[in-house]
Amino acid sequence: MTVVPLAIAVDLRYRRWRHQFSLFISHDPWFRPMVIQAAGKYPNLAEYYQKNATKFWDNFYKRHKNKFFKDRHYLEKDWGQYFSDDANSANVKVLLEVGCGAGNTIFPLIAAYPELYVQACDISPHAVALVKAGQTFTVEIQSHAEFKEDRVNAFLCDVTVDNLLEKINPSSVDVITLPDGYVLLRDYAIGDFAQVKLGNKNQMISEGFYVRGDGTCSFYFSEDFLSTLFFQAGFNTVDISTYCKQIKNSHKNITMDRRWVRAVFNNLE
Repeated sequence: MTVVPLAIAVDLRYRRWRHQFSLFISHDPWFRPMVIQAAGKYPNLAEYYQKNATKFWDNFYKRHKNKFFKDRHYLEKDWGQYFSDDANSANVKVLLEVGCGAGNTIFPLIAAYPELYVQACDISPHAVALVKAGQTFTVEIQSHAEFKEDRVNAFLCDVTVDNLLEKINPSSVDVITLPDGYVLLRDYAIGDFAQVKLGNKNQMISEGFYVRGDGTCSFYFSEDFLSTLFFQAGFNTVDISTYCKQIKNSHKNITMDRRWVRAVFNNLE
């Protein structure tokens, strides 16, 4: 059986952005002592969050387990053509998800596409353990998807510093050099409700880059910034758009304008 690499789904929540950070004061009373302590030990906050990204995200999954994110069934609608089986080919499509979390992408996809194989990594040991436990959360029910080693390889890896080829078969990650391989990316877009909220709390570290009260970070992308970033790395933009959705929180009586950037890239060569 020949394995044909398909795509890398990238979650940039722990990307180590090389910015120079200046000290900022947060209005979050819980968060302020952590910032002051970090500033006393490190010359800038960039180093602090780079060195402690694993700790913060592992604490996140210890606390929330698999009950924070919803299963991402919308991927079947948005990118189904990249996951669907080719009836005329015996090759297996392979997906590498960077930042798999508790498996909210993995389990809907392997249920919808029986021939899809997923390589999944995360920097959080607890997140990887949750995937292997085969449990994901939806608003309606707690679902228990069976983790199958012949469908999913979940492993611990920080792709910003670790050698990915030590974790998986090199032939399954040549996506960046294959003409039929794609990078699929969905992440926060500039103007998102969460970005505005963090900005109002003075929790912006640099342009587009914010830290939450629990120490986890997020970056908010523009289409131009993302396209340029990938072009400089040798990728062509196949498709890019910003998805906007208003979400009503009846309990807090607020309407949230959520924004995500969705993009598809392939190798220029």
